[in-house]
Amino acid sequence: MTADPILQVEDMHLAFGGVKALRGVSFEVRRGEIFSVIGPNGAGKTVCLNCINGLYSPQQGRIRFGGKDLEGFKPYRRAALGISRTFQKIELFSGMTVLDNIRLGRHLHMKAGLLSGALYLGRVAREEIEHREFIEREIIDFLEMTHLRDKVVGMLPYGLQKRVELGRALALGPRLILLDEPMAGLNLEEVEDMARFIIDINEEERWRVTCLLVEHDMGVVMDISHRVAVLNFGEKIAEGTPDQVQADLLVHQAYLGEEEDVFTSRR
Repeated sequence: MTADPILQVEDMHLAFGGVKALRGVSFEVRRGEIFSVIGPNGAGKTVCLNCINGLYSPQQGRIRFGGKDLEGFKPYRRAALGISRTFQKIELFSGMTVLDNIRLGRHLHMKAGLLSGALYLGRVAREEIEHREFIEREIIDFLEMTHLRDKVVGMLPYGLQKRVELGRALALGPRLILLDEPMAGLNLEEVEDMARFIIDINEEERWRVTCLLVEHDMGVVMDISHRVAVLNFGEKIAEGTPDQVQADLLVHQAYLGEEEDVFTSRR
């Protein structure tokens, strides 16, 4: 695996009033890897993702993506650079179909102008057909949801809604995907499916997407991650391979009170 970093987070600080959510967090995500950020509740994991995709602006520090400084870039500009994400709490349009929700992730690739779009002229129709075919052939089929493409999302079980959100993130055609607790609320079978999808989008030639994963399921994290960073009270306390992190005394102290087999594989 190449050591070329696609994402660089340097000395990131963020406070909400007197609460310091991030205190000097730094790490690099290498192109082509699955890099996980773990830590107890309130450690600053989701805050970190929100800074990377532009929902929050750190008061200090620097974030680089593909060598480009992201300071001042709004979330939509970061998405245009190739950063997509899923959310800890599902953010889908529950009254729309699976297909329509995923199509929204393809919006940035639409080149037609306002007038031609309003009139639905030939170029717009051709463009929409091309994008729809890509979504149905590559994404919906890949995520094994062909039979659900016209179902209203709000009527689907929670685990399938998580899969739809992953599909929308893939529709962007990302270089980096931020995955915020994709296993949360899933049963064992659904966890295994989601882990398989993440491995595939990282490894398969048609995707080759770098993944930044925030997750509480330590078994999955240790199984699928190339490297892991550990946050505790807004500070990074460890970073390394899964084996190195599991052997770190500070990491065990941070998880004190968790079940003894917190790092044990579930797969």
